[in-house]
Amino acid sequence: MTATTTPSLPTFPAGFLWGVATSAQQIEGAVDQDGRGASVWDAFTAEPGRVKDGSTSATACDHYHRYREDVTLVRDLGVDAYRFSISWPRVIPTGSGAVNHRGLDFYDRLVDELCAQGVRPVPTLFHWDTPLALEEAGGWLHRDTAERFAEYAAVVAARLGDRVTKWITINEPAEHTLLGHAIGEHAPGRKLLFDALPAAHHQLLAHGLALRALRAAGADDIGIANSHGPTWPASDAQADRDAADFYDVLLNRLFADPVLTGRYPDGIADLLPGDVAADLEIIAGPVDWYGVNFYAPTKVGAPGAAGSEYGGVTLPAELPFAPRQIEGRPLTDFGWPVVPEALTELLTGFRDRYGDRLPPLVITENGCSYQGLDDQDRIAYLDGHLRALHGALTAGVDVRGYFVWSLLDNFEWAEGYTQRFGLVHVDYATQARTPKASYHWLREALRNLT
Repeated sequence: MTATTTPSLPTFPAGFLWGVATSAQQIEGAVDQDGRGASVWDAFTAEPGRVKDGSTSATACDHYHRYREDVTLVRDLGVDAYRFSISWPRVIPTGSGAVNHRGLDFYDRLVDELCAQGVRPVPTLFHWDTPLALEEAGGWLHRDTAERFAEYAAVVAARLGDRVTKWITINEPAEHTLLGHAIGEHAPGRKLLFDALPAAHHQLLAHGLALRALRAAGADDIGIANSHGPTWPASDAQADRDAADFYDVLLNRLFADPVLTGRYPDGIADLLPGDVAADLEIIAGPVDWYGVNFYAPTKVGAPGAAGSEYGGVTLPAELPFAPRQIEGRPLTDFGWPVVPEALTELLTGFRDRYGDRLPPLVITENGCSYQGLDDQDRIAYLDGHLRALHGALTAGVDVRGYFVWSLLDNFEWAEGYTQRFGLVHVDYATQARTPKASYHWLREALRNLT
């Protein structure tokens, strides 16, 4: 690997939480073992043409059998915490009813191993793997799914709450709504466009109900992981500014405002089912911190005649906005622009928008896709974003932690195994783990902070 200079980052506050992140569907494998039920992603990947390389997550990184090795990698990296997700269908195979105790046993073993190796467990209760039986009954379009999620949260908290103190309810409801329910590029593959809005509302309601369930179990360190990024108009033309404003509402404020202010942006509540005002009281239950997943800003203009690109997928032309390429910036292998200062802009913008309603922030995901073991581009990406994060701290934003996405190369949803986000390379044929240059860089950078 290419030699690098000794990494040196700005000083972060004492007690700042450093971590790495993964998700169950992307790394665990063992999809048909020990009583696990099917998820929407198991069904989705079985349909020809759904995944770029025709792969599935049936084996993925085989983390289910190799978790001790992976926990050792986390420990040796020198971070404080490991963010992972719990597979709802592994714990409650049909999403409701009988608990699969063999599934819970796996998370017992994982949490025990983390604690034994001095790593703080930070579980996410939902990272897109809805139990298939629930989806077939209506899924996130139905309020009942939010109720079932709260029951599942209570089951997990009762089993793990004696060792787990920091919890995340739901990961990225924006992407699960847009990609999974509006345009059909992700599981469950629905193409509902704006009729997908109930899925957004019911995920947020599930967050609020799970928050109550976790509180009842004694948890006092709870957040949600929402994806956010600055939205830049393609030009000063009014049509482009209006399109950018609409996109910002749909991808940012639709998911932040209800949690942080107890209100939806103007006009949204009228499009949602049920007693929205009563639901908002639940959704806005106070969180202890607010998680931000950040990858890149988005330039947005008025729509054209053809569909545009979002996250590597083509959006329908009938949407009232069109993401545009941000020029003059390096791109990751996923085609995402690398703009570290946009993280500072996002965080200071949140502080200015939400004021004293904003709890402490945690960067719950930040990372990039690059091939190769000598991943100098990933090192540059992480270095730039950590400096941008420090810039937000210097500007007075209360940020308490940072999690790199991801510990391991993994199953990258509809991209299959074509994208590699890991600090650790995974040979999917042999399951051999090899730390990349970025892993070694981050380990040394963290050592130099202490």
